[in-house]
Amino acid sequence: MTQARGHAIVIGAGVAGLLAARVLTDTFDRVTLVERDELTANETARRGVAQAWHLHGLLDRGRRIMEQLYPGFTGEAVADGATVTEVLVGTRWYIGGARLAAGSTGLTSVIATRSLLETVLRRRTLELRGIELLTRTTVRGLVGDAQRVRAVTVSGPAGPQTLTADLVVDASGRGSRITQWLTEIGAEAPAEARLDVDLGYASRFFRHRPGQLGGQASVIVSTGANGRGGGAVRVEGDRWHVTLAGMLGDHPPTDDAGLGDYAASLSAPDIHTIVVGSEPLGEAVPYRFRTAVRRRFDRQSAHPAGLVVLGDAQCAFNPLYAQGMTVAALQAVALRDCLAATDTDLPARFYAGAADAVALAWQLAAGSDLRHRGVEGRRTLRTRLTNVFVGRVQRVSHRDPRVARAFLRVAHLVDPPAALTAPGTLRRILLS
Repeated sequence: MTQARGHAIVIGAGVAGLLAARVLTDTFDRVTLVERDELTANETARRGVAQAWHLHGLLDRGRRIMEQLYPGFTGEAVADGATVTEVLVGTRWYIGGARLAAGSTGLTSVIATRSLLETVLRRRTLELRGIELLTRTTVRGLVGDAQRVRAVTVSGPAGPQTLTADLVVDASGRGSRITQWLTEIGAEAPAEARLDVDLGYASRFFRHRPGQLGGQASVIVSTGANGRGGGAVRVEGDRWHVTLAGMLGDHPPTDDAGLGDYAASLSAPDIHTIVVGSEPLGEAVPYRFRTAVRRRFDRQSAHPAGLVVLGDAQCAFNPLYAQGMTVAALQAVALRDCLAATDTDLPARFYAGAADAVALAWQLAAGSDLRHRGVEGRRTLRTRLTNVFVGRVQRVSHRDPRVARAFLRVAHLVDPPAALTAPGTLRRILLS
């Protein structure tokens, strides 16, 4: 059994922070979650997670990890109101302008609001030994130097404080100030890869009526040639959660007529049918995501001991592809495995261990974004050839359920991209 290592602090009590706290309890006596928001059991969204108003997808790879870390997680989410169904059986996917062929994929969708998923994770995490949660508390900076981080400074209900720790984990999300904090203590800030997508959302809840969408639980319409897409998922409270999305500044409006017209412009009619045929519950809410950012901690030659960065604080993906929660789960597992081995050179080993998962998700998202001509970025020969191949995979997936299965298992990060070039699958793709 690994010897306990004292005190760990996690900055941020969102999904990434909760998953980090869960694995830290295996090797630390005490784990303190520091969260600037007030947290309530019935929150719809909160200031620190503005994107919680909008549709979230939990890829099956992420669900499986959560089930491993919190046995019974899926059933508990269902008890709280989530819907569980098999991808392509209980859901509809439109990609490349047409619907993917229905068939078994072996993938499970947990359909719920982001708030429900986070509430289940928080409840389970706070039941663990040695966990403490500080709310309405904001981290102001790191204490230490380029060699080691020893504490964080915070402000909250108890006033300014310095909290010492053997390990600090920054899971504070897209708004992380980690670059500034590292510079302030004389440490090297990581280089960044950036991809401007100027994505806009408009989301609204509607009352679900029996028989809508043929009894299925969700429909996803990927962004087509015009950069427009969206989704409608049946969530807790017997509601439709509808999100419309537009790339490169072509953002959906939030007024009734504009929302309906935008839904009508998608490449499939299903979401528009729900929007115009259902009772609205509240107003539409906008959201804007300008730039995907990957901080290349994995390329740094030196890191201060006592600090690791994960989740969106390390890599903030275009949210269209629903990778964030799953990559955070993969990073949490990498952190667990590193801690179980030794605490020597932990940051470098963690970034190396998590690099493959982050790189794969980034490549999948960036490659898809670069299919839109207006997205500026380097299109290597490999990128262009990959996008040609993916386009063919999508077209074949419209009529071949076996290829659709293989495609979605890669998209859910369950199978590697190489699964699409397995002899049987590749033959179907090339000869269909």
